[in-house]
Amino acid sequence: MRRLTFRMGNYLRGGEAFHFARKRLEPGPPRVVHTHDYFECFWIEAGQGIHWINGAKAPLGAGDLVFVRLSDTHGFQGKGSRPGIMVNVSFPASSAEHLADRYGADLDGRFFWTDEPMPRRHRLDEAQMAMLKRLARDLELGPRGLAQIESFLLALMTRVLGQPSGVTEHVPAWLSAACQAVQDPAVFRRGAAGFVRSAGRSHEHVCRATRQFLGLSPSAYVNRVRMEHAARLLAGSDETISDIALDCGLENLSHFYRVFRDHHQMTPRAYRRRHQVEIVQPRP
Repeated sequence: MRRLTFRMGNYLRGGEAFHFARKRLEPGPPRVVHTHDYFECFWIEAGQGIHWINGAKAPLGAGDLVFVRLSDTHGFQGKGSRPGIMVNVSFPASSAEHLADRYGADLDGRFFWTDEPMPRRHRLDEAQMAMLKRLARDLELGPRGLAQIESFLLALMTRVLGQPSGVTEHVPAWLSAACQAVQDPAVFRRGAAGFVRSAGRSHEHVCRATRQFLGLSPSAYVNRVRMEHAARLLAGSDETISDIALDCGLENLSHFYRVFRDHHQMTPRAYRRRHQVEIVQPRP
């Protein structure tokens, strides 16, 4: 497998500040993997694929969003009877540097600005995907200037990914803050009690509001957050399933299995087999 360096100047026409593309992931392993002198983010609109990334293979599905850094080496492969449809937005390193200089306190250690072995990946829910599609439509059809790409990136990072899963713009500020707080394992391990305490309202008030604005009870919302956390650990770590259950605040392993199956329609073991990153062994 050859390795190439792609350059932003090969994609931009005069006056353009970013490149936008929609493409189908082709079947079969990539013949070439590449690094680049620009930043890019991509997401899967439909279907499935495989991301060959930094010596590993990671599965891709509809709703997966990935922030690719200058240091990453990657390629793509379609998968199954419905190869993925990918949307890719790439832009010069200077734009990323400007955002980091201006908003460093908010962006440091997140999105493009991580030092982890793998680039940051997010699984978007339906509401987040709908918001992203609206932003992408404006980006694709409008002018391709600096203002447009920086506006898109800030909206992606602060609006699409700034809200916890399932939370819309119409949720009261105190409830949105509680939903953000409960993303912390130290909070969601305490269950509904941790969520209610973070809200700073009475239990009855929180129950009414979560059912009205989230369509869930406090316990059900916390379990959603727990199972999203569990899924990330199953896909991205070698922790045992019992340790992951404990990390979610669930000591009863049978109960953890039931809740996980309710959220992901498969057992934790099956989820790990389907989603865990596979290390690519170098050829001798």
